[in-house]
Amino acid sequence: MNFDFSVVTGETVAAYLTEYAKNCEVIKYAYLLHGEQKTVNPPSYFLRFPEKPGCRIIALPAFVDGEFAVSGIKWIASYPQNRAKGFPRASAVLILNDYETGYPLVCMESSIISAVRTAASAVLAADYMTGGEKRCARLGFVGNGLIAKYIYKHFMGCDWQINTVCLYDSAQAESDKFAGHLERDKHSEITVCDDSASLLAQSDIIVLATDSLGPHITDPTVLQHNPIILNISLRDLTPEVIISCRNITDDVDHAVREGTSLQLAEDLAGNRNFLDGTLYELMTDQIKQASDKPFVFSPFGLGMLDLALGKYVYDLSRQDEKRIVVENFFFETER
Repeated sequence: MNFDFSVVTGETVAAYLTEYAKNCEVIKYAYLLHGEQKTVNPPSYFLRFPEKPGCRIIALPAFVDGEFAVSGIKWIASYPQNRAKGFPRASAVLILNDYETGYPLVCMESSIISAVRTAASAVLAADYMTGGEKRCARLGFVGNGLIAKYIYKHFMGCDWQINTVCLYDSAQAESDKFAGHLERDKHSEITVCDDSASLLAQSDIIVLATDSLGPHITDPTVLQHNPIILNISLRDLTPEVIISCRNITDDVDHAVREGTSLQLAEDLAGNRNFLDGTLYELMTDQIKQASDKPFVFSPFGLGMLDLALGKYVYDLSRQDEKRIVVENFFFETER
């Protein structure tokens, strides 16, 4: 028996995740497995701190079958005040376990995996929510940090044609920084908005990627043009706004909890009738895209997505000998 254990650094992870269309293919396959009940994805566990209400560390255990056949856990910390100190809000590791023995195989830097799977999930949803057109007149980002940057990269890497990009962040320096990452020759206009309401009112696809702890988008009339909304940060929309929209999520039981806008909508409505279904059901034509209301995708972010993308990277790192093997990590291996 080979009791092999290795480490894969963030530099290596990042190098393997620049093929954005391939990232979306991996995430699509994972979603199909999840919809076919070939995953195990228990509820995420939130470690919170009484004196730091905005901070949390989340454990996401999961198993994903198919060509991945791997179990494991992501351990991701979110400390919003890190941004003021000049470094990212989130940090994470991913542990993958061998399906046959249960022994850990690898410890991987996972903030990049987490950002990429979030971005690939969002762009995959946008593809199905628009019927595969891959065209957008005005793409708007509320919240202009790391996640927004990765979502933009996946839109462009998946050959979307985007005429205008609109940006808004409560810290304008973030918008200015984000604007520097845009492929200016691919767009006719790049606009930094003074407020979120003006961005919402003019964008056809809206990406909500803030670190807001509660709803701040309260006026449904700014959405009367029926845009597509990728509700990545999960807490920006009031329950009244959610109820006025068509809604899909990645997994209903996961997403309607932990104070998300969907949970607040359930509390207000007393039911989940405002939910039209899941992304898997949209992908498999069980529900249809429509433009009669704003169309919102609220993904909770399933651990099985991290495992799928992590296993993809791990296999490549083994093949190319880019991992760091830790000798004698498991010391007593005889029963």
